[in-house]
This record gives sequence, structure tokens and C-alpha cells, in this order.
Amino acid sequence: MHPCPFCSIAVGRGPARLIFEDDHAVVFFPLVPATLGHTLVVPRIHAPDLWAMASTEAEHLLATTLHVGAALRDHLAPEGMNVIHSAGSAASQTVFHAHVHLVPRWRGDAMGPLWPEEGAGVRDAAALDVLADEVAARLRPPAPPRA
Repeated sequence: MHPCPFCSIAVGRGPARLIFEDDHAVVFFPLVPATLGHTLVVPRIHAPDLWAMASTEAEHLLATTLHVGAALRDHLAPEGMNVIHSAGSAASQTVFHAHVHLVPRWRGDAMGPLWPEEGAGVRDAAALDVLADEVAARLRPPAPPRA
């Protein structure tokens, strides 16, 4: 197994244009950014994605993402910004260490659209209704035990 490139960067051994770090995260520009200011926010702990992280570590990752994103917006004044966390290869994750991409966006930039063309998404209303009910049921607190 290859060593994790983000773990190497977190301990100061990997190549990176580091712009911020604290006890919980390192923040750097990827070697080949998608846009000017494209930034990675990476927790120091190794976890494959957000769902494998303790909630306190995930909260710190989000707080750092917001802090760095605000600085990027203030400095670059982009027309928009994508905040991306990919979990799993089907979601385009290529480095299996949790991380968040901050991607400043301008019309016509190299990123292109992230969503399918209008009308190309899921159109089965009945399946969506069933899924909404099923997920809502999982989110409800458990019923108290009967006496």
C-alpha cells in the first residue's frame, strides 16, 4: 500500500504550498489547481471521509473551511465558490483521506458545470416520495420504550 500523500503533507514531508495550519488541519494549494485559489483543507488525522471522522474533528474541519473560504473570497473576490467533499470513488474521490476543496469560480473557468443538464436528473416522483419517507424515518428520534 502506498503512503497517504495528505498524511505526508500533514507531517511536513510532502510537497505543498502550505497557507495555514493548526493542531487539527493543514491547508494548501494543490500542485495543479483547477482555478486560481483552489485550496485543500485536510485534517491531520487520517480518515477516509467525513463519516469516518469523530464529530469534533469534522466540526473543526468545517470551521477551518469556513475561515479559509472567507479569506479566499475577501482576497480574490470570485464570482462564486464550490465547497466540495467527495466520499468514495463513485463521487470522484482519488485521495482516500478526508479533505475539502475550496474552488473559487468565475464564469468560463476550467471547472465547468458540476450538475447534469436540466431535466437529466431523477424524474420518478413516486420513488422520490418513498425515499423521502424512508430517510425521514431514519432521522426521527427513536420512540421511548413502553412501560
